[in-house]
Amino acid sequence: MNTESNRVVLIGVAGDSGCGKSTFLRRLKDLFGEKFMTVICLDDYHSLDRKGRKAAGVTALNPKANNFDLMYEQVKALKEGHAIDKPIYNHETGELDPPERIEPNKVVVIEGLHPLYDERVRELIDFSVYLDISDEVKINWKIKRDMAERGHTYEDVLASINSRKPDFTAYIEPQKEFADIVIQVLPTQLIEDKESKYLRVRLIQKEGVEGFDPVYLFDEGSTIDWRPCGRKLTCAYPGIKLFYGPDSYYGHEVSVLEVDGYFDNLDEMIYIESHLSKTATKFYGEMTELLLKHPDAPGSNDGTGLFQVLVGLKMRETYELLTKEEAKAAARV
Repeated sequence: MNTESNRVVLIGVAGDSGCGKSTFLRRLKDLFGEKFMTVICLDDYHSLDRKGRKAAGVTALNPKANNFDLMYEQVKALKEGHAIDKPIYNHETGELDPPERIEPNKVVVIEGLHPLYDERVRELIDFSVYLDISDEVKINWKIKRDMAERGHTYEDVLASINSRKPDFTAYIEPQKEFADIVIQVLPTQLIEDKESKYLRVRLIQKEGVEGFDPVYLFDEGSTIDWRPCGRKLTCAYPGIKLFYGPDSYYGHEVSVLEVDGYFDNLDEMIYIESHLSKTATKFYGEMTELLLKHPDAPGSNDGTGLFQVLVGLKMRETYELLTKEEAKAAARV
């Protein structure tokens, strides 16, 4: 009698480049373990190399520059437990390298610009998140990175963002509608902050998704405004504000959890954790412990890091639920 599940759980992580996908994937590896998790960057399914895109006058965001048929076939094969020969897009040369052999794993994460674009691929995904960075924050992040590390001018950075904008709006942004969870990063409402030093981060959780119970603050279904600064939480000016409540998003009923501001001391996150419910933690303080594993990662001290950890915990919960059901079915055979 076989009680071991062979189920491959497929996770989709969508968003524009530079929106925090790599930090989020590091946090997922903490939960699933590197050995049991395979990450596939969907850039590898570019059908046109850099020269080809330039000749055709399209960006990498345009579906015409990507091979969705191959993506679907190979993702489906992995989910069914078969090995694939995955193409490789070389970011340094901008060319397509010889393929590599990928074996199925317990958890397969497909991440990139288009995981939720093709309906066939979308239907294979067990749990998905879209990382949604507002234009103001995106520009500030890109300016900091490209001007400091790559010697670009402010005008260059702005021109680069604006050149991608039409394709981003047409092909990437609409995928938000299909994600189970959206992590939305916005400018703070606490003070005027033109450099995006402080962020307002929203966790938009779709209601009615099988096997997924949204995280809530204090009282499920209520509308809560909470300023936790005081004796139990150290807060420098301008402080921290949390919000929780029901909302509608692309016509779907959702629960929204929001953090505006900056946590001064990550060790004190246990206080916030103790007021959240349905976090899918396995022991008291696990959420805080996971945050403290990467204290210097981008977003660790604001809602970005907190919500990346929470989404990771919910993904682990989904994985365990699906594999448990599979093992039960196998035991009955």
